[in-house]
Amino acid sequence: MNLCSRVCRILYRTSIFYKVNNYNTIKNVKDVDIEKIRNMGILAHIDAGKTTTTERMLYFAGIIDQMGEVHHGNTVTDYMDQERERGITITSAAVTFNWKKNLINLIDTPGHIDFTMEVEQTLNVLDGAVVVLDGSAGVEAQTQTVWRQADRYNIPRIIFVNKMDRLDADIKMCCEAIKNKLEKPYLLLQLPVRENGKLTGIIDVLSMELLNYGAVNEKQVTKTPLTEDQCPKYWSEAKNARMILIDKLTDHCDELADTVISSESLENIATVDIVKALNAITYNQKAVPVLLGSAYKNIGIQALMDAVVLYLPSPVVKNDRYTCFESSLCAGAFKVVHDKQRGSLVFIRIYNGTLNKGQKIYSIQQDCSEQIGRLYVAYADEFTEVDSVKNGNIAVVAGLKKIRSGDLITSTQSAYQKAKRNITQSLNERSGEIDAEKILGVGVTIPEPVFFCSIEPPSLAAQASLEQALTELQREDPSLRVTYNSETGQTVLAGMGELHLEIIRDRILKEYKIEADLGPLQIAYRESPIKKLTDTSTLETKIGNSKQSVTVTLSLLPTEQKEDIGNVMKLDKSPEAASNIASIFPKHLLAVKQGIETGLAHGPKIGSQVINTYVMLHNLEVGRGTSETMVTATVTQVVQKLVKNSGTDILEPVMFLEVVAPEEYLSVVLADLSRRRSVIKDVTMRGKSKAVLADTPLSELLGYATVLRTLTSGMATFTMEFNQYKKMSPIDEDNAIRSVRGF
Repeated sequence: MNLCSRVCRILYRTSIFYKVNNYNTIKNVKDVDIEKIRNMGILAHIDAGKTTTTERMLYFAGIIDQMGEVHHGNTVTDYMDQERERGITITSAAVTFNWKKNLINLIDTPGHIDFTMEVEQTLNVLDGAVVVLDGSAGVEAQTQTVWRQADRYNIPRIIFVNKMDRLDADIKMCCEAIKNKLEKPYLLLQLPVRENGKLTGIIDVLSMELLNYGAVNEKQVTKTPLTEDQCPKYWSEAKNARMILIDKLTDHCDELADTVISSESLENIATVDIVKALNAITYNQKAVPVLLGSAYKNIGIQALMDAVVLYLPSPVVKNDRYTCFESSLCAGAFKVVHDKQRGSLVFIRIYNGTLNKGQKIYSIQQDCSEQIGRLYVAYADEFTEVDSVKNGNIAVVAGLKKIRSGDLITSTQSAYQKAKRNITQSLNERSGEIDAEKILGVGVTIPEPVFFCSIEPPSLAAQASLEQALTELQREDPSLRVTYNSETGQTVLAGMGELHLEIIRDRILKEYKIEADLGPLQIAYRESPIKKLTDTSTLETKIGNSKQSVTVTLSLLPTEQKEDIGNVMKLDKSPEAASNIASIFPKHLLAVKQGIETGLAHGPKIGSQVINTYVMLHNLEVGRGTSETMVTATVTQVVQKLVKNSGTDILEPVMFLEVVAPEEYLSVVLADLSRRRSVIKDVTMRGKSKAVLADTPLSELLGYATVLRTLTSGMATFTMEFNQYKKMSPIDEDNAIRSVRGF
């Protein structure tokens, strides 16, 4: 970062350019009614304009006096050094602001697939989301990924088509992409107005008004009612779009359909009836409202914030699930950061009750109680201390050492047990057997890492500091795996991609002042057993005066592809084994499971994790006084023997790759991909460019960014995400073994 950039950043962060209206924000956190709160996130593909849209929202809400730019490195939500240097969002950031007597808790999320864990953690606590599209690109690869993630958490969404000021922006293309790629009916609420090829305003289809935007820093929007006499062209377009919208709404809203039938026309429907129907349809996710604008040109942002308030639900809807806690606290932790001054900070969404400063809380997943230190409301990396935060809001808690992202929090363990009884009793009366743990548990899906490398401290004196840094980073980012390889004596980092591990190393250097050395990147291969085998083993030994005796019978059961990767143990339910299985103590079953997991951690060929298999327990006999450690060790030996005798195939991670390049470079890109063992799935138009979709082995994509830049003179971009593990050919398997073993 040059000197000029540093000075601008310092000035910006010291209130010459940057002002936060903390008093107004905090006052309203306490006083606003829960029906007027919106907890929403911004989701999108890389470079669609998430952070720029967030910055404009803060400006028009009156929270900042000057708008920052991503390319200048002075935006509010991209506050990390790595984000400012690279111009990308790496970590999600929460900001709180007011809009027309409503309180909006907004979370800006990353768009890069390497940081998808940040999106996953955030979605856990949102009530709604704005999905931002690039008006010239439509629905891109990462857009589909975040859309699927939002589907898993059942989150209502609206779509904002950004960058409509570009000459190649096409709202019709974007709408068709929403329909075909996201498989969701669209409801177009606005039309673009262009003069001399420039976006000058927006037609509001609902109110039949022309919205004109003034100079860059003007906050006022001029609204001109459309009439047939004064604006015949715009009036005709708006009228036609309005009738199409109402017609689509009647397909999903019976109440509006009855109104249309009673009025015998699509033309005389009141705007308030349309808004009501849109609210219900958005909440039920039957269709998605589409708005448009240009965040960079400050067009359409006010209307977008209006839509957030009108169409996305308040916290009341999601909080209904947690009313079983009655007057007790219920909240979900979704993010952990480590601040130099404040220590560990945990971001918490409150579902029920009130969170107070100094309160004692209980984590269900960690099964522990902790004392809250200070309580804050977040504004990106700025925090303002408060005494309490009410139901429906997002708080930041200091002083917690054990609570992690995804934990469900309540006041005491007894409060949780009571809530379980309440929800079980309530739901069992209606629908039979119910798993209250599953309904109440606030967990997140942690993706499997695809890259790993060793990390070494610069000296033995820095070993403890490095371990502390890795512990904190792993607590912040659950997708980062830190393990110790007993064979090599190395600490191993596993992550989501090259950029992910590069950022981790950079943070260790800049935040913790440790010049750690990272080894070469390795591919996270897997091994899959070939044959089904059964074996029995007996271990008898004497430790001191205690006789240890274990007899176990296990079967290795290979599968094509195992969906539940977390559960590798099955119990034999045949009549012959039933009596023995039923008599096993729970502590011994846990020891068996640990032994199985340890046995499958390293395969016989290259020491990679063994997947696509179950291990079935047929029989277990444990002598009196035998320790659980001995049971685990015996099971591990049997599993390793079974895997070795079965033989394994090496599986490699295959990525879903999307390359977008100008048409003149298409043949070069395709020729290069063919040399990388790619399977081309499709080639489609993306604006004026071509989008190539392919399945490509990860081992062939190391350093691909540099190669693609060279081939296309820097005109192409690519994104990738993990698709599946796939069996390798004998030649490729030999190459993989050589790359891992070195011979």
